[in-house]
Order: sequence, then structure tokens, then C-alpha cells
Amino acid sequence: MPELITPTTRLHASWLEARAEFDGAHQDGSGLAPDDETDSPAGFAAWVDRLLRRADTSVPPEEGRVHATHRWIVEGDTYLGAIDLRHELNDFLLEAGGHIGYSIRPSARRRGLATWALGENLHLARRLGLPRVLVTCDPGNEPSARTIRSNGGVLEDVRETVIGPTSRYWIGLSRS
Repeated sequence: MPELITPTTRLHASWLEARAEFDGAHQDGSGLAPDDETDSPAGFAAWVDRLLRRADTSVPPEEGRVHATHRWIVEGDTYLGAIDLRHELNDFLLEAGGHIGYSIRPSARRRGLATWALGENLHLARRLGLPRVLVTCDPGNEPSARTIRSNGGVLEDVRETVIGPTSRYWIGLSRS
């Protein structure tokens, strides 16, 4: 059974295997920046620590960022993907990035993991008091669009953004 866990250094080897599957592609929701050094245990530990600090609302977020909660999708000791929840939207996130980003390693796709993880992440969004969340995807990414719609996403529009054409979906969060 998959579960959502807090990022941990314990899964370094499995995370590296997953990163290799992405073959250099951006991993939405991972919090990974191009200049993050994650190959060494020390570099990986520093990155994981940075991910965990992003959820700490007692300290200001990094420049240009908002507070975010990062979770990893795992089965046992196998890293399957990542999902994050940005606690608020800045201008960039409102335009293109949204509240939630996620990615599933290629070998674990087509199992419903993204749909499940997004649904689980919506519970956290409710606990944070968000009335609705914005989730975006590339207009050509039909699997991601299905994932969003399966969780109640309603397409607001497709617009040209700084990252290219972006489909923008809102998911209303009832308090029940």
C-alpha cells in the first residue's frame, strides 16, 4: 500500500533511482531546484532539511517562495513520487504554478498514485483552512488533467504563462 511520508534521508538510494528514471525532466512537487546537490549523503540531507523547513510557518519562507508542505509517495522503502502543498499563492503560483504540484516516477505510473496522493493532499489543504486550491498542468498532459478532474478540478482557463501554456483548475474544498 502506498503512503505519504515526510521526506527522509533514509530513502536516498531509492530517490536517486527514481531521479534517474526522470532522465533530467522536471519533477513537479519535489521541491528540487536545478542547483540542488543531491548525489552525496550530505547534499541530500541538506536538501531534505530545506524541504522540511519550508513547512515551518514560524520562520519566513525563502526569497520568492511561500511556505509549503512536501510529502513523498512511497511503498515500503521505495520512493514513488512527490507531492507538495503551497500554503498560499504568490503572483507566479497564481498565474502558473498553483497550490499543488506532483510527480510520479515513470516506472510507477498508471497505478492511480497521483490521483490518490492529490486526494490525500486535499485533506491537508482543508486543515490549513484553504477554501479552494489551484492545480495546474500542461494542456497536453491528459493523464494529469484526468487526475485533477478526478479530484473535483474544474478548468478555469488555459493561458499563456511564463512557463508556457498552462491549464488552470480549481478544486473547491468543502469543510466536511
